[in-house]
Amino acid sequence: MRSLVIGATGGIGAALLAALPGDTIGIGRATIPGLDLTDESSIAACAAALRAHAPFHRIIDATGALVVDGNGPEKRLADLDPAILARAFAINAIGPALLIKHFADLLPRQGRCVFATLSARVGSIGDNRLGGWYAYRASKAALNQMLRTAAIEIARKRPEALLLALHPGTVRTGLSAPFTAPGQGITPGECAARLLRVMECAVETGTFLDHRGDPVPW
Repeated sequence: MRSLVIGATGGIGAALLAALPGDTIGIGRATIPGLDLTDESSIAACAAALRAHAPFHRIIDATGALVVDGNGPEKRLADLDPAILARAFAINAIGPALLIKHFADLLPRQGRCVFATLSARVGSIGDNRLGGWYAYRASKAALNQMLRTAAIEIARKRPEALLLALHPGTVRTGLSAPFTAPGQGITPGECAARLLRVMECAVETGTFLDHRGDPVPW
């Protein structure tokens, strides 16, 4: 079992890299090879450089941003800024979609394999009862749709491949620290262990699951 973690220098990405058994490669902006999530040419070049190590039975996208260029989640419509909205979509939706585009071919053609991306429960349209956090919610909802659509296409050539959108829960990382009380949430290590269990137990491609394995409404 060979695994690849994209975004391996983040809190959850680093924990996944440490927890994965077997032959595992971690990549990020500063690694060799590395990639810039907002630059498709760098994503394509990184995938090409890793082709010699393929196939990967697990590819995990642990990228994402809640604070964008120093701007936290919006609380009101009046806070919306088109430049920040575009940047959030570039990082949380377009970048991950391009990862699927270029890295899905590194999955095996036969046998069970997983491409998982970190989504967020706040990206659920059906579960949105509090409002706010416009850019983050909308960009994660867009990511979910990208993954769901890609899952249908990829299944035609890789019928046993599972594409999963995963909600990691509230994790004690730099991403969530400004918005949670001290000690709130689970550790990155616990999160990684839970997510790996979900990946092992998942049976249906194109699904949105939380860190306990429970379905999250779209």
